[in-house]
Amino acid sequence: MVRLANRPAAALNLSDAQRATLVELSRSQTAPHRPVKQAKALLMAADGAANKHIAAAVGVSPTTVRAWRSRFAQEGLAKFGEVRKGRGPKPSITSEQVEQIVHDTLHSTPKGQTHWSTRLMARHAGVSRSTVQRIWHARGLKPSARG
Repeated sequence: MVRLANRPAAALNLSDAQRATLVELSRSQTAPHRPVKQAKALLMAADGAANKHIAAAVGVSPTTVRAWRSRFAQEGLAKFGEVRKGRGPKPSITSEQVEQIVHDTLHSTPKGQTHWSTRLMARHAGVSRSTVQRIWHARGLKPSARG
């Protein structure tokens, strides 16, 4: 009697356009690492490789390979590379804190100073200097250039 767990998964069906997209992504030097790995895994699955072999080759678990195959079979490339809700890095500060930092940057100055520095704002807001730098950069704020 053959156990279902030992049977190799069927080869993944790809259209020519899907294959071309996955090949291009799998060779990318600039795309994020995870989608590149996922593209490589899906190409191997389309070539009939076993999930365990794919997992070992791209450095993920067989469960992850099965999930990628299943997701691709359901959605194709429509949501490829999209981070699912609840996954990925969590924000270290709230959006309210970000808005308060932006507001204070634009509408106030520290006592005895002409403008905010990252150190002063970080101390004022209770966050790190790099957090202030990231917020200012993302919003295009340059407090020292205000006049």
